[in-house]
Amino acid sequence: MTLLGATEIRALAERLDVSPTKKWGQNFVHDANTVRKIVTAAKLQAGEAVVEVGPGLGSLTLGLLEQGHPVTAIEIDPRLAAELPATAEAHGVAEGLLTVIQADALTVTGLPAAPTASAAAATMPSTATGSPAGPTAVVANLPYNVSVPVLVHLLETFPTIRRVLVMVQAEVGHRIAADPGSKIYGVPSVKAAWWGDWNVEGTVSRRVFWPEPNVDSVLVGMTAHATPGDEPLRRRTFALVDAAFGQRRKTLRQALSALAGSTTAAADLCEAAGIDSGARGEQLTLAQFVALASVPS
Repeated sequence: MTLLGATEIRALAERLDVSPTKKWGQNFVHDANTVRKIVTAAKLQAGEAVVEVGPGLGSLTLGLLEQGHPVTAIEIDPRLAAELPATAEAHGVAEGLLTVIQADALTVTGLPAAPTASAAAATMPSTATGSPAGPTAVVANLPYNVSVPVLVHLLETFPTIRRVLVMVQAEVGHRIAADPGSKIYGVPSVKAAWWGDWNVEGTVSRRVFWPEPNVDSVLVGMTAHATPGDEPLRRRTFALVDAAFGQRRKTLRQALSALAGSTTAAADLCEAAGIDSGARGEQLTLAQFVALASVPS
């Protein structure tokens, strides 16, 4: 399959009267080698169905389809969503392998049964072929301005996701994958760790985008692990994370005082969880935040 190049990307955009906008974080990939690098790095099972957010003009979509991965694409721009099936058809994609949803990914709470690659479907687990159990993989060039909220929303909404590989702004990707105690460890780092282990898995040159962004990009990936607890525990944990980092330079007894009711109550909470109340949020692991959230009220 021939993937989209710079000339075709610009021609498509011109025909659709699309000018990439900062509002929707649109930067279109026009390099086939980069697209294939992303698909390879995703390490998907053969024929595994993929959710893609922000497919744009279809560069990565075609790369995934080329390797036999059926795609459910969520696109906010109605012009791009309407054009994507025609682009896939023009590049020889078999009917039924692409589903396009025109929506803001932050509002999506359910997906239709994913398309399947019939040749591979017979040997795939039901969760990987788009059964009602939910999607298992997310691969995307995420809009820079909403990358973390989109990731958290998808992981909250679809607990069946086992693998994520997304292209994001380098600063954001490193923050998501940061370890406790580092200067860039923060709310995204802790929340993302609830669902899996995250690593920066590659770099992407800004020259492969149109328009060329003024920031570098990385591929950040997740392999899922068992979550630390149920949904109520997650909500309590995330509330503590938000409070602890909301006043980053303050100790836990100070940062958690509003949530706990007073500095004394915050100190008692930390003591019950076996955590130094003089520590700061950036020093705590996810397990320690979970311990705080698990203290009986």
